[in-house]
Amino acid sequence: MATGIPHQNQSQGSLKNNSKLSFRLEYEGKVSTEDIFQTPPAQLRCVARVKKQPKSYLVYGENLRVLRTLLDDPNILGKVGLIYIDPPYATGFGFESRNQTHAYNDLIDGADYLEFIRQRLILLREILANHGSIYVHLDEKMAFPVKILMDEIFGAKNFRNWITRKKCNPKNFTRKQYGNISDYILFYTKSDDYVWNQPFESWTDAKAKKEYQYIEEETGRRYKKVPVHAPGQRKGATGQAWKGMLPPPGKHWQYPPEVLDEMDKRGEIYWSPTGNPRRKIYLDNSKGIAVQDIWLEFKDAHNQNIKITGYPTEKNPDLIKRIILASSNPGDLILDAFLGSGTTVAVAEELERQWVGIDNSLLAIKTTIHRLIKGTEAMGDFVNNNGNQPKQESLFNTNRILRRGLDLYLEIASDLEEVPETLIEDWDKQLNFQANLW
Repeated sequence: MATGIPHQNQSQGSLKNNSKLSFRLEYEGKVSTEDIFQTPPAQLRCVARVKKQPKSYLVYGENLRVLRTLLDDPNILGKVGLIYIDPPYATGFGFESRNQTHAYNDLIDGADYLEFIRQRLILLREILANHGSIYVHLDEKMAFPVKILMDEIFGAKNFRNWITRKKCNPKNFTRKQYGNISDYILFYTKSDDYVWNQPFESWTDAKAKKEYQYIEEETGRRYKKVPVHAPGQRKGATGQAWKGMLPPPGKHWQYPPEVLDEMDKRGEIYWSPTGNPRRKIYLDNSKGIAVQDIWLEFKDAHNQNIKITGYPTEKNPDLIKRIILASSNPGDLILDAFLGSGTTVAVAEELERQWVGIDNSLLAIKTTIHRLIKGTEAMGDFVNNNGNQPKQESLFNTNRILRRGLDLYLEIASDLEEVPETLIEDWDKQLNFQANLW
């Protein structure tokens, strides 16, 4: 691929000026940031508590109001290290679980959808720690305009990646178009100083042999050869002669001559028959293949052995695990404002992160609590039983996920489905019984 080289006499109004270009997404109904911060906070009631530390929070409530409430909580505001959200995709559909229980409606579209997302993103940015990251999972319908909104809210300079995920196996479309097997994750940070633990994929034998083609006779170690110089001229030590030779024109040595001498003594420099030095990079020193921005291995449930909750649009736990491990450390606070099946909080709990989970779907809260108490079931078993046939369960559930403290909150609001007190009592009993076994 050719790379352009800018010239000193580049004309005015070209790339140099365009680098300062900024743009906004304008649409009818876009309210001011000040009005968003005036959103009435949620009235929350703590209905169940697992008295262990550290403590996480599960909230049944409308997420905009709940997020506004969290702005007043010193334990949350500016303390959230990672946000992952998988909001509605503006599909125009309602969604049901595998046993035909209503989960949620995805009926907002167009400008209304964009404003719905924008208001929540603005509050999420306030809650995010300076070292924090946010991942927003969308499909092709709204990912592009939402990216412009995120550029406005988080700053284009804090955009890190547009991740493409393979979500399913190939489809046999009858429509006149390519099969749709991907969706997208927008990755932003709040600042330049953010948590980043570079993820790596393990080498396969085939990839390793292709990348590291040579074997050192003395040690049997597999290695590859790379240049010992880098682009750009330098006036310091790396621009001086080494072993009587200068770096190639327009380049400099990667290391000062004395360091190259030490590498040569250790046998880490390969000398070609023509006297050209190359550096040896050994396979056994590699952490693996650095993960790129196309993810092929995290498809949604696609066979009968995969464990699921049965909640619609449920995401692959390994997908969430990669994100949490890359963008947070143990003890960090993770937030998901569109909780759904509870995958984010379940994985966060397993990885010893505190978490906040929010959803206005009662089924989502039920599903998450069941998941924390009893884990998930293989899809084949779930389909066969369909929740109607009694199952023999062990008194001591070894699949339980919740190991630490939890506060369960319900919002007092007329637009939310009422939760029976008997159900609350049952949640409190099961959460405490299972959690305190550990």
